Amino acid sequence: MSKRTGPTNIVLRKTADKLMREYRKTGSGLWRDVAELLTRPTRKRVSVNLSKINRYTENGDTVIVPGKVLGSGSLTKKIKIAAFSFSEKAIEKIEASGSKYITIDQLLEEGVKPSDVKLIV
Repeated sequence: MSKRTGPTNIVLRKTADKLMREYRKTGSGLWRDVAELLTRPTRKRVSVNLSKINRYTENGDTVIVPGKVLGSGSLTKKIKIAAFSFSEKAIEKIEASGSKYITIDQLLEEGVKPSDVKLIV
């Protein structure tokens, strides 16, 4: 029987560790859920298109995507998107709409309350 190793990307592992520490400190299940989604096997990781983000958000929202944001669709609202990674096309479209993109680590450093964040999977 083989041993489960988890993600080999060190940045991903450190991000998941930070999320779990934040979960233990605050007790909010959002951080635990995001950490679990990030540590899934590669073939089961989350990828979300901008069209889905645009559909489920309003102006001024903060969104967290536990995976990669892809550039399919358009973004018409000014929001803040935190994700593990972004495609080049997604970055171009986010900047063109006046929105902001950051990493999940940066979102944690800002000290955002979990109740102010929308999780999009």
